[in-house]
Amino acid sequence: MAKSKKKNLPVILVTNDDSITAPGIRALVEAVKDLGRVVVVAPDKPQSGMGHAITIGHPLRLHKVHFIDGVEAYSCSGTPVDCVKIAVDKILHRKPDICLSGINHGANHSINVIYSGTMSAAIEAAIESVPSAGFSLLDLSVDADFTASKVYVKKIVEQMLKQKLHKHLTLNVNIPAVDETLIRGIKICKQAYAKYEEDFIERNDPHGKKYYWLTGEFVNFDKGKDTDVWALKNNYVSIVPVQFDLTNYTLKKQIENKWKF
Repeated sequence: MAKSKKKNLPVILVTNDDSITAPGIRALVEAVKDLGRVVVVAPDKPQSGMGHAITIGHPLRLHKVHFIDGVEAYSCSGTPVDCVKIAVDKILHRKPDICLSGINHGANHSINVIYSGTMSAAIEAAIESVPSAGFSLLDLSVDADFTASKVYVKKIVEQMLKQKLHKHLTLNVNIPAVDETLIRGIKICKQAYAKYEEDFIERNDPHGKKYYWLTGEFVNFDKGKDTDVWALKNNYVSIVPVQFDLTNYTLKKQIENKWKF
């Protein structure tokens, strides 16, 4: 490819929270590597459930690694959010055209978006005015089949690259863990109101000291057919546009009108 053509390619930053060695991030890169100049910066170890954590008080380390031929890749000692920040400042020296995070091993629908390192990386990109998407497959297995995921990732990223995107766009994309022939299409959804009914199992270690193991059941309280939980249960790929502005504007108006100071 001519040098001038390379310069005109969109720059696609790829990260995740399952680590640079996870099969999911390899599947994501394979899906989009022909759509632009792909640069990978991902954690050197699993960072699931880290949310929007950043590293403070400890140094960050970057190591260039061999990933896929023709793809520049680095492992980072920090969190998914650290990866986005350091990629822009020290590797790309510019903002990428889009940022993609995933493909996560496991769901990030509904309330999971709050805890997800995958989605926090995507949201961090949007904070930096880089349109982004986080992708998750509803299969926690290291041997998960990403065949269908790659097809839908490419379809969605192609649309992202064709459109003039809002600079704070963030898409939360979840993919059902079924054969591609069983996926019924894509639905643009709202985030379902669901949560974990949690329990801490109490155990004793070999020294007789107590420790606790978090368990829980995912419970959906939202029976609407316009939610991500409904879409995934019915074998649709769900797309939920999310935002980092957490203001509840309805309650803001109510408080302004009713509270007296």
